[in-house]
Amino acid sequence: MKVLHLHKLTGVSGSENHLLALLPALREREVDARFLGLDVPGTDVRPFHERLDELGVPHRSVRCGLDVSPRLARDVIRAVRAERPELLHTHLVHADVYGAIASRVTGVPFVSTRHNDDRYLLGPFRYVDRAFARGVRRIVAISDAVRLFLERAGHDPRKLVTIRYGLDELPSARSSPTPAEAGIPGGVPLVLAVGRLIEQKDHGTMLRAFARVREEHPETRLAILGSGPLEAEMRTLAASLGISDAVALPGRTEIRDWLDRADVFVHTSRWEGFGIVLLEAMLVGLPIVATSVSAVPEVVADGKTGALVDAGDVAGVARELSRLLGDEELRRQLGEAGRERARSEFSVTRMTEQTLDVYRAAI
Repeated sequence: MKVLHLHKLTGVSGSENHLLALLPALREREVDARFLGLDVPGTDVRPFHERLDELGVPHRSVRCGLDVSPRLARDVIRAVRAERPELLHTHLVHADVYGAIASRVTGVPFVSTRHNDDRYLLGPFRYVDRAFARGVRRIVAISDAVRLFLERAGHDPRKLVTIRYGLDELPSARSSPTPAEAGIPGGVPLVLAVGRLIEQKDHGTMLRAFARVREEHPETRLAILGSGPLEAEMRTLAASLGISDAVALPGRTEIRDWLDRADVFVHTSRWEGFGIVLLEAMLVGLPIVATSVSAVPEVVADGKTGALVDAGDVAGVARELSRLLGDEELRRQLGEAGRERARSEFSVTRMTEQTLDVYRAAI
């Protein structure tokens, strides 16, 4: 079976890391899984393609510029004809649209994975989305929360199936900068967050909560890994709260050294399709404080692997962070339970076998 995956690329984050786990696992099961990148000029797509080379996954690219582009449609169609797959597998909206066009022109069937409960799909764009998805054989939701969201957005529930992310190991690439290089002193408690600096992640709630945590745990530091349009706003907020010296914002970087150094992981999203960073934190045995939104309760077991609070609850986030920072044994217990849950419930093997079932049904 030959399957061509399509995905718009600007860098490496959740859905890209998902593909870096899924594609080689499919190839180990005698699926000729290949990748077509819709590469956005001026962005850092090189590390993703280099990682595909390391994993032995064949790949090619087309240039992705304007959202509405006859040229991009032409290039995707040409790439599909050159690859001659039995099935297309699209990821994210650009690949969904242009993959659907290529499917219709070439006659190659397609399936789509939806990685988030994107709010725009409840607005007028839902009609466009449903039109392009009319010919899709299956729609994979990465969580039950996303599947139910897609039903609300008007997709045929008979085509929807949940396949949660799977992850067996962390990226091996070392961080640059490391925590020490970013000014985190050795021995002080470190709270870690990973996510783009965008409205969805609600880092404002995190910073306001951390300012309260510092009153009880003055040596504690917070690191937020990621970049985005709200970076300047978050730096200004940290300064206004008087915690600039305790908050590190090193930008987008590999997370391995930061996960190894952290004591607690915090995640304050207002919605979240899955949150693969939660699995990464669990695999290293970090207890988690997160908001109980979308798919997060499917990943983090409240009271067993971490603590869940309402979205935007500054006092709740501060309370749970302070509780964990003050109890080393509780951190160990929750972290070990999280590691076991990640290994047993979110394995790459389970994800891959369920994906193969979707392929067989689609073809």
